[in-house]
Amino acid sequence: MKMKKSYLAVPLSAALLIPAAGVSAHGHEDHSKMSHSSGKVSLDVSSPASDLRATLDQLLSEHAYLAVVTMQKGIDGKEDFEQAAGALNQNTDELSAAVGSVYGDEAGEAFKEIWSSHIGYFVDYVKATGAKDEDAKQKALKELDEYRVEQAAFLDKATEGRLKAADLEGGLKVHITQLLTSFDSYVAGDYDATYSNLRIAIEHMYMVGEGLSGAIVDQYPDKFKNTKVDTPAADLRAGLNRNFSEHAALAILTMQKGIDGAKDFDAAAGALGENTDDLTASIGSVYGSEAAQEFKKIWSSHIGYFVDYVKATGAKDEEARDMAVQELDEYRVEQAAFLDAATEGRLKSKDLEEGLKVHVDQLLLAFNSYNEKDYDKTYPAIREAYGHMYGVGEGTATAIVDQFPDKFKGAPAGMPNTGLGGAAEAQSSAGILWSLLGIAAASILGFFGLRGRRSQH
Repeated sequence: MKMKKSYLAVPLSAALLIPAAGVSAHGHEDHSKMSHSSGKVSLDVSSPASDLRATLDQLLSEHAYLAVVTMQKGIDGKEDFEQAAGALNQNTDELSAAVGSVYGDEAGEAFKEIWSSHIGYFVDYVKATGAKDEDAKQKALKELDEYRVEQAAFLDKATEGRLKAADLEGGLKVHITQLLTSFDSYVAGDYDATYSNLRIAIEHMYMVGEGLSGAIVDQYPDKFKNTKVDTPAADLRAGLNRNFSEHAALAILTMQKGIDGAKDFDAAAGALGENTDDLTASIGSVYGSEAAQEFKKIWSSHIGYFVDYVKATGAKDEEARDMAVQELDEYRVEQAAFLDAATEGRLKSKDLEEGLKVHVDQLLLAFNSYNEKDYDKTYPAIREAYGHMYGVGEGTATAIVDQFPDKFKGAPAGMPNTGLGGAAEAQSSAGILWSLLGIAAASILGFFGLRGRRSQH
């Protein structure tokens, strides 16, 4: 299997992909210049630099998610393993093309060879685990260590020393350890640890995205109109992107586990619940506990309706499936009304209802195609659903900043160490993001509508 993706090389390419092409990683129209109802984009929510950061965040975090999913599929011998690996390959192809767009085709191919090698070593580790071959496992670990050195040297040179090899090696070790820990926990049946580490691995990639985009913007300031990647508004956008995209990723995986009757279903559902708790806490920090509980009740209901749909599918109860879809339609209306009121009309009910339909339809397509074993449809749907959420985060952040402009006038907090996500950095970045998320959590689902209309094909 050839799964692929770039952890550190991404930044190199995105520099040209974003400002110039106006096309996202998945080939969609770039909506970085999107405005909300006032017709203005304010305080760097959608600057060239923050657009770059968002693109890197998307590709990097998607890599972590798809890598864990593919490793699970591999050890379980699932029929959709090849399609999962194929989605991971597409992710790598996009990163490699990005590198080539900045440093030339030769550099792009060199990056792809190096980055793909570490995915191959993960595959070797999975195979060795399945065969209970300890020597082969140790060999895979040794090769992953050698990969770190080679990848770090490549990026140090490409960025002209802005990313230091020693720091990069440390950051890559964090990434590798997180994925292996999630996988080893899965094999051992410690599913709570499996999904805890998956969430940590995804979150880590947002710190990587910030560090990498900062290096690129520093290397090519003119291409990014001298904007910054680490403004309060950009941090808010990144935090919303993470919560929204993680919701979609975990919802789809939980539905798969449910229809399969998998032993880790409860743990996957628990991780999805933790994501909901994060969103709810944000609501409460700005609108109080009563509003937070109302939000949680509405938001949780749609997750429950997805569960009902999965159960009805398993029972081959068409009437119950139709009922779940009807309840999801009713949910859209209720959620949209709540957010319209909370944001004082910045997010319009009609737009929200349309955008929420896109989200619901994407998740149902991913699930139905999986259940029908049409895996060639499943993974494109998963990637569409994941990518859709970045438009949601961008639009929501735009509305929030407009609603609370004084909260986002501060200077950038400063770029993290290029170690790309050590423990201290994680705590610092998380604290900043959390405070920003609390500012306007009532908008948190807001731009489903804006992104939804534009994302339909």
